[in-house]
Amino acid sequence: MSLTGNYDQKSQPTCHCCFRLLRWIPVAFIVAVIGWSYFAYVVQLCFFSVTSIAERAILLILFHLFFLMFMWSYYQTIFTPIGTVPPKQFRIPPSEVDKLNRAENEEAQKRILEAFARELPVVNRTITGAVRYCEKCQHVKPDRCHHCSVCGVCVLKMDHHCPWVGNCIGFTNYKFFILFLGYALTFCLYVALSSLPYFLQFWQGELEGGMGRFHIVFLFFIAAMFAVSLVSLFVYHIYLVTLNRTTLEAFRAPIFRGTGPDKNGFSLGRLSNFQEVFGDQKVLWFLPIFTSFGDGLEYPIQAQHQRARPSTSYASMGETSTSVGDGVSYPIRCMEDEEDTESLLGADSRQEFEIFSRSDASIVDDIH
Repeated sequence: MSLTGNYDQKSQPTCHCCFRLLRWIPVAFIVAVIGWSYFAYVVQLCFFSVTSIAERAILLILFHLFFLMFMWSYYQTIFTPIGTVPPKQFRIPPSEVDKLNRAENEEAQKRILEAFARELPVVNRTITGAVRYCEKCQHVKPDRCHHCSVCGVCVLKMDHHCPWVGNCIGFTNYKFFILFLGYALTFCLYVALSSLPYFLQFWQGELEGGMGRFHIVFLFFIAAMFAVSLVSLFVYHIYLVTLNRTTLEAFRAPIFRGTGPDKNGFSLGRLSNFQEVFGDQKVLWFLPIFTSFGDGLEYPIQAQHQRARPSTSYASMGETSTSVGDGVSYPIRCMEDEEDTESLLGADSRQEFEIFSRSDASIVDDIH
């Protein structure tokens, strides 16, 4: 199976504008539900049903606090631009694309991609061991990057495309998405629990307010329903954060050069994994402000995969004919004193160096 395919950018469909509008339907539905819930809680519940001024004030203050954090994180999740691949560094020139098209077999294509990615910080590979390449965007994919067919671009550290926010969830807005889930869950639980006493009054026939009472009934049911659906999603993504996985990586383990697939390849420990997404400033952890570590292009990996990071394959080392020398004699470095030798070899090699720097007679004595 060829690594390459149609390298020409696909033309935009004639109904592209209509498709973009359709993508906003789920977001418009959520916004409509939020707007109605605001009216039902603030007007129908707090002003028409709650008689105590002190209770009304407490309910309104807490409601607006949760509502503000919920809407702030939701806004950030929707309108934060997704991280895309920088074309200057990762895009393959047209001449190399032409070589890929004219390559005789898959191995030749692998060598071309490996040579191009020799200086790029990529350790992930395809299942066949080739450098990951996007046929539509015509560039090498950075680690943890995937192409979104809905957005039409490659997204850095792509987690999934969420229709409820009309955006891809990736490196730039993953923290906002988790906060959105957490604050949405908190908001729904607060609305459901605070409206529960008045919901019970309705079923007992003690709640007044005419037809407006039904807003409180539906408010309780909808808040409880959303809370049930959100709790599993929120807990699942917290679980992924602690393991430093994306949703895509949870279903298909990333493949590392030289070591193979490993779902835990990017895991650095629970605290470090959490800080990679939320940062190390505790005061900003729960605010929808970008504090994630890195640039979305390169990520720390476990030690067993770090050994494969420096390129050691012949395909990526260039032509062997460029080597200097005849293979018989080699230049050596002159050591003026032992201190220079120790600084070159490092502290870990001092003991070995001392052994090999002794005379032959002392070595024999050590052996015996």
